Amino acid sequence: MSKIVLVEANGQDAETIVRVLHAAFAEYRGVLNPPSGAHNESVASVRARMQTARWVLAETAVERRTVGCVLYEPHTEFMYLGRLAVLPEFRGRGIGNALIEYVEKKARQAGYTRVRLGVRVVLDAMRAAYERRGYRFVEAHAHEGFETPTYVMLEKEL
Repeated sequence: MSKIVLVEANGQDAETIVRVLHAAFAEYRGVLNPPSGAHNESVASVRARMQTARWVLAETAVERRTVGCVLYEPHTEFMYLGRLAVLPEFRGRGIGNALIEYVEKKARQAGYTRVRLGVRVVLDAMRAAYERRGYRFVEAHAHEGFETPTYVMLEKEL
């Protein structure tokens, strides 16, 4: 595999982002209730999100194949990290960590002291991976129509 480079996306990358999100989140179909919103992402929704958030692509340096992505969005008190996705065949190579580090660096550069993200309650291994990176529980939430928590917010002090 060639080296991975991280690049900021633009509107022309929306279709690629959707393709990566759908492929990376496919394993959660039928697992998450309610289903992940990543399954509903479209070119239009990604472009709309670009009005308030930035997308970052992980690409192979030689082939320029997009193998992962993440978004980051400034909020008043923290930088939000979302839609972290790496194609299944490229996992375990540090790409997800590189994308997270990129967002954390951008947050610091923008003057933020915290990065926040959401993780589904049923995804224990994913939550544990974020906790190993220094993310800590902030609060639990339930999606609309659910009485018990379906996701938790985690936060890292930078």
